[in-house]
Amino acid sequence: MSLHLPAPIGESPGGPDGSAAAAPVMPTAQDNAGSMPLPEAVTPPPAPSSGQPRRRLRALDGLRLIAALMVCMYHYAGRDGDITHAWGQTPKHIFPDLAGPFSYGPLGVQIFFIISGFVISLSGWGRSLKDFTISRVTRLYPAYWAAIILVTAVFAAAGYKTVSQTDFVTNFTMLQMPAGADRVLGVCWTLWAEMRFYLLFALFVVWPGATKQRVLVFCALWTAGALYAGSSKQAFLELVLMPNYAPFFVGGMGLYLVYRFGHDAMSWGVVLVGFLLGQRYAVQDLVAPAKMHVFHHRSPTIVIAIVALGFIAVAAVTLVPWISRINWGWLTTAGALTYPFYLVHEHLGWVAIDKLHHHTSLPAGGVFVVTVLMMLVLAWLMNRLIEKPFAPRLKRLLSRVPVRV
Repeated sequence: MSLHLPAPIGESPGGPDGSAAAAPVMPTAQDNAGSMPLPEAVTPPPAPSSGQPRRRLRALDGLRLIAALMVCMYHYAGRDGDITHAWGQTPKHIFPDLAGPFSYGPLGVQIFFIISGFVISLSGWGRSLKDFTISRVTRLYPAYWAAIILVTAVFAAAGYKTVSQTDFVTNFTMLQMPAGADRVLGVCWTLWAEMRFYLLFALFVVWPGATKQRVLVFCALWTAGALYAGSSKQAFLELVLMPNYAPFFVGGMGLYLVYRFGHDAMSWGVVLVGFLLGQRYAVQDLVAPAKMHVFHHRSPTIVIAIVALGFIAVAAVTLVPWISRINWGWLTTAGALTYPFYLVHEHLGWVAIDKLHHHTSLPAGGVFVVTVLMMLVLAWLMNRLIEKPFAPRLKRLLSRVPVRV
């Protein structure tokens, strides 16, 4: 299995950013969280001045949906808590053979962060700070606003507890966590991590102008700062530098440098350090002490293996030619569904499981599958009815030249 080696920048027939525009060229494109995250569309920015089109990384779209489904499996059958109330008993009793494997689903978030490091580098390269900011706002907020309203309305109709009015309004900013407000969407903590990454990337890469050397320096300084923040236990530094998640974003940026400029020790070193530190934090966050009572005792070996597979998967779908050139149209649809699915699947899934499990004759496995399908259909509707019509309008609104008053 060979890896894609782009043409040297000096030999590239493409635009001024050095990316070739012919078939072997790297597409440019951009969550959270996230972003997913985690959650980003892999749509390229405008092609270079040569006018030749850039290829979309459709396989990366598919990988994003896989990561979202991992998180979904965890929320539906890989833990106790609110989902236990929906099922009426612990998922360990309902899915004795699957509850353990599904408990590793949170690692889908780490895979989201790796993808985000790659895709944000791809989409932010060569953009102005204003264009980068507008692209993030128009990508994240329309579906997020719709999800806030939809989840609150469904919870109210179903008799579930909702957040206070003031916290509901605060949630529209996507800054409810630093503001100390209750969250409408449980998964929005990953969006807060994505937003902090966007801010760091915008200030230290986009604003001064993206170059390979600048990204390498940014990755090195962020890694060093995150390590210091984690070891010093200084709350503000931990909040800003995110030691538990920085290695995944940094690793994704390293993979983008390989993708854009070719194989070299420095870029692969960034990826390797991202993995080595990332697996440490993943084990620390997800593996409980043996004597602690938890839903399922995760194996450190399996956690490390899944983190490694996440890095390998992102490398494969971007650097291995026959995978990166996959052109199946349904993968683009899968990528479009990922973000709205990620936003609504948890809380609305609880309601659907509660109603289907207690008021229909469907077996538990059928309830599980039907709920996932329902959330995917809802995500498709949100993409068609919310994201596609309103994101361009929001972009036009934000792009207007201010009028002097």
